[in-house]
Amino acid sequence: MNTLLDTLKYFLIITVELTVLFIGISTIIALILQYVSQDRIHKWMTGRGIWGNFMGTVAGAITPFCACSTIPMAKGLLDAGIGFGSVMSFIIASPLLNPIILGMLIALAGVKATLIYFMLVFGLSIVFGVLLGKAGGVAQVKTISNCGCSAPNPNAVQKTFLGKLKQAFLSSWANYKAVLLFLLIGVGIGAIIYGYLPQEFVLKYAGGKSLFAIPIAAIIGIPLYIRTETAIPIGLALMQKGMSIGAVIALIIGGAGMAIPEMTMLASIFRKQTVAAIVAAVFFTAVISGYAFNLIM
Repeated sequence: MNTLLDTLKYFLIITVELTVLFIGISTIIALILQYVSQDRIHKWMTGRGIWGNFMGTVAGAITPFCACSTIPMAKGLLDAGIGFGSVMSFIIASPLLNPIILGMLIALAGVKATLIYFMLVFGLSIVFGVLLGKAGGVAQVKTISNCGCSAPNPNAVQKTFLGKLKQAFLSSWANYKAVLLFLLIGVGIGAIIYGYLPQEFVLKYAGGKSLFAIPIAAIIGIPLYIRTETAIPIGLALMQKGMSIGAVIALIIGGAGMAIPEMTMLASIFRKQTVAAIVAAVFFTAVISGYAFNLIM
């Protein structure tokens, strides 16, 4: 009975924390984006060389869109003449560095871990964007039809600040309802792990001394999670059971960056070689970040 009560308490506390974080951060970012037009984002990313990759990563980090809007936006960037490598940096960074993920990580893993995560993923998004830019090009882009939704239009806003704030809140509330099921699933699984999974099992197969725990965690993330809101609470529960923080980070990056729905959508605009290269880039980002976390933390 005590274990059941602890499990339910864990479920309720984490659900409330993530709900407040998600709605609060989503509202703030949606409000900010109403002052930043897509044309301005395009201008940021027109730089040549590594500067374009840097700004592509920045654009990915400040646009907390789901895959269904990130992918059409990436296609729009390519149509606008943005460099292929810059768009690759945007695609890698967008699901991994958006403010919602960073806010959740701060609350659940601390500021230090979040800063390390941000610096590692930011740098690797630039590096792999440069490499993918040299290996591919516009020839790798297919002609596509609309996937059924599009990126939010930051110009379609109210004129007054209160109007903008209301619209930002309504947008965040709609996004929250869309991810609520995945969030509850993740928190539910995390609560069960927290309450019932033997700590010795986690330590044996995914503890800090397990050499292959990080690449295995990165691979497990691919089919298991379709949203980071699901992965983070599960990763937290596993870390509390003794899973190394590096393996947890690899799990989160693998789940967020290589989710099957997102890869399916990428396959609708890029040829197979490019999709495989993006998957490889995210996988190595997960593995490198995981090992780096274990060394630093």
